[in-house]
Amino acid sequence: MIVLVINAGSSSLKYLLIDTNTEETLAKGTVERIGIEGSKLTQKSPKGQYVIEREIKNHTEAMAATVEALTDSEHGVIADMSSIVAVGHRVLHGGEKFTESVIVNDAVIEAIKENIPLGPLHNPANLQGILACQELMPGVPQVAVFDTAFHQTMPPKSFMYALPYEFYEKYHVRRYGFHGTSHRFVSQKVADLCGVNKEDVKIIVCHLGNGSSISAVMNGKCYDTSMGITPLEGLMMGTRSGDMDPAITEYLMHNTGMSIEELTNVYNKKSGMLGVSGVTSDMRDLHAAANEGNERAKLALDMVCYRIAKYVGAYAAAMNGVDVIAFTGGIGENDAVVRENVTNQLGFMGVVIDKEKNEKENHTQVEITGEGSKTRVWVVNTNEELAIARDTVALVSK
Repeated sequence: MIVLVINAGSSSLKYLLIDTNTEETLAKGTVERIGIEGSKLTQKSPKGQYVIEREIKNHTEAMAATVEALTDSEHGVIADMSSIVAVGHRVLHGGEKFTESVIVNDAVIEAIKENIPLGPLHNPANLQGILACQELMPGVPQVAVFDTAFHQTMPPKSFMYALPYEFYEKYHVRRYGFHGTSHRFVSQKVADLCGVNKEDVKIIVCHLGNGSSISAVMNGKCYDTSMGITPLEGLMMGTRSGDMDPAITEYLMHNTGMSIEELTNVYNKKSGMLGVSGVTSDMRDLHAAANEGNERAKLALDMVCYRIAKYVGAYAAAMNGVDVIAFTGGIGENDAVVRENVTNQLGFMGVVIDKEKNEKENHTQVEITGEGSKTRVWVVNTNEELAIARDTVALVSK
């Protein structure tokens, strides 16, 4: 069964074509600068790289270019779009309405619209991707896979904020969490790798990348997660501040004259590793700068690792123990220094890693647990697109 996976952003559209029988990627591509001068599609497949450069005004035209690339007589990988059985869409925010993936219908579309205030940047773009596919692929089932769905099993003591209760009742202010598709995929994968039932194990998943989040997964369900009503809360990230005193906003407004909107932009796009180091939001460049003696880069690196370790310790306490810690995401999978620095701060939990295994390059799925460790430690490659494809197949096959 061939499934098309779509991740639509405000000015971009990423796609992946998967044969779910073999779970092989047939092609993947990105449409950049939608509605902006310099639009371009770049597709990679076993037939090589294929580029389309022309004006692409909207997401419908972006999908038309995607269809063109996938079916191109020389560079395409399918004869025509009838080969595609279904389309799976990443949707950022499902609010409290969705605890699992769903086949898109009019009610689902309305619910995605209702959650735009909670995901103002992403939900409109995700919806545009769905509508574009419906227009160009009429009759083909569309499936929505929500970033927030996996975290909907959190108990109220985990997801509620200590604010007047009517803010939750009237405005739905609560912790939602994100990267849910990755946390679900990795927690299931690491349970399988350990040879245990996911319902019998306590797992802490560290999804570390430019955007980072941690989840406590107990008995196969999310018990707590670090991101909040938006992806800004939690860990220090590439350009996001993570946790901070909310009164900072009022203080900075008075002292800088900046507006709420300007400060929110600073918190999201100019803070984190970039803000502290003054150099970069990329962990690889941060290491390089720290190694060259840049003290602010070293501080940023220390802060990142410290905050990850602090969350891991908190979640171990929240679950009254932890059986497995899993590192995933671009940093989690590829940065041995971060993994070592984090786990070195978890000695009180009896966490020990094997230095040689940890430093081995090109991890796929590998256990880096050291001798005598009371907690198993794994590096697991996440695959959100595959998780979306699997959900899509499961729904349309019912």
